[in-house]
Amino acid sequence: MFKVGSIFIPVTNIEKSIEWYGNFLGGKMIDRWEDGVGLYLPAGSTQLALIKVESPQPTEFRTKGDQKNSYFNFVVEKIETAHQHFKDNNIPVTDIDEFGGMKFFDFFDLDGNPFSVVDEVEGSPYHSDQVRQMQERDRENK
Repeated sequence: MFKVGSIFIPVTNIEKSIEWYGNFLGGKMIDRWEDGVGLYLPAGSTQLALIKVESPQPTEFRTKGDQKNSYFNFVVEKIETAHQHFKDNNIPVTDIDEFGGMKFFDFFDLDGNPFSVVDEVEGSPYHSDQVRQMQERDRENK
């Protein structure tokens, strides 16, 4: 019944951000409105909405102490390739780290918004194939 439609990202410069998200994430414009723009990505159905703000806004929350967590992540198949893509384009990134077999890193947009990038771990209950199977079972049981 429910699925994620759009993720809203605060940006201070719409024009530069449209270009940045297009160049580095492959985002393509769907439509514009007074203080925003909708984008779609080359894969998946979730859309991005860039919303004009006067000053940078946080796109992460604190978990405990100084630890922070992004509100969402991007999933890639070849995390080393994605990491190198950002490094080659002088985009700030953290080192690739690993937790429970999953590799991940963060990158930062023009406003310093942090975004997490993860690879999917085969056999994990969170892997898209596993989730799809659970969704299919739920539909069959209705």
